[in-house]
Amino acid sequence: MTSRERIFAALDYRPVDKVPLRISAAAGGLHEHGQKLLDLFHGCGHDFGSLAEATLPDPLPATDFEPDGTYHAFRTDAWGTRWEYRIPGIWGHPVAWPVTDLDAVEEYAMPSSPAPLDGDALASARRTVKAHQRRSFRLDGLGSLFEKLHSIRRFEDVLVDLALDDPRLNRLADRVLEHMLANAERAIAVGSDAAIAGDDFGTATALMMSPETWRRFFKPRYERVFAPLRQAGVRVFFHICGHLEPILPDFRDLGVNAIWPQLTLWVPADLHARCRDLGLAIEIHPDRGDLMQRGTPDQVREYVLRAVEDLHTLDGGSWLYIEIDPGFPWPNVEALFNVATELRA
Repeated sequence: MTSRERIFAALDYRPVDKVPLRISAAAGGLHEHGQKLLDLFHGCGHDFGSLAEATLPDPLPATDFEPDGTYHAFRTDAWGTRWEYRIPGIWGHPVAWPVTDLDAVEEYAMPSSPAPLDGDALASARRTVKAHQRRSFRLDGLGSLFEKLHSIRRFEDVLVDLALDDPRLNRLADRVLEHMLANAERAIAVGSDAAIAGDDFGTATALMMSPETWRRFFKPRYERVFAPLRQAGVRVFFHICGHLEPILPDFRDLGVNAIWPQLTLWVPADLHARCRDLGLAIEIHPDRGDLMQRGTPDQVREYVLRAVEDLHTLDGGSWLYIEIDPGFPWPNVEALFNVATELRA
């Protein structure tokens, strides 16, 4: 099997020749572990393209550090959100929001949506995708809706607005959605295999809102983004952390093909049975909150071996996902890559 064939088989719950793998060369881990982690990326490889172009992050400016050497940075992004960062390469916390008054939604100057590709630019992008697909699976990004809303407006205010079904928040969401729609149109235009959206809706014990609110506000908007992808034959992936069990069937309704869930909240056999019945493939992301930070290399190895067995990965329906965060001891990082390499030998 080529890498591309392997991922399509996994999505369709067909047997694969070896454990499929996706790696994210995330900046946080590279800031902490440097060249030795980059060497693991280059040596391991994955099914979603070449990691040969992965590089170390640029050095951080001296202005990002306190006099005692503590990292402490602030940035304002293109959406007008002011962020505070405490760990290099890791998402920060918003400290100032551009939308404090919903009456100003229409005047809010958000960045322009990505422009459609045409002419030579489109032809070049299609050639690039075709070359990628000779062996690897092509996955493009769609962006987020809920997470973008609570980065441009206070989180607690967004939750109140949702509960009230405020028409002004609905309008703000539709403006944000234009960016996701533009990304979907581009994925279709260039011939990508799949596109991924991501929004974390759950805590460790429950959804952050009622399933009814989610279905009223978010589900129809995702349908607007996903419907043209489905019609074009582009697979849809969705990342969602936290408790999602009440809305899991809704992802099938939306035509989602794969989810990236928080595995620690599930009994693996139950998750496999539910997702197989719903036609949802699973990204296996080893526990980053406890196992990778506080476990031992032997525990990391055992976790991965047990996960691919419990989720019947070689029968299709799942693949391993690796992303290295700051705080992962190096022996655990090596153990994760070693077992991934062993499973793909």
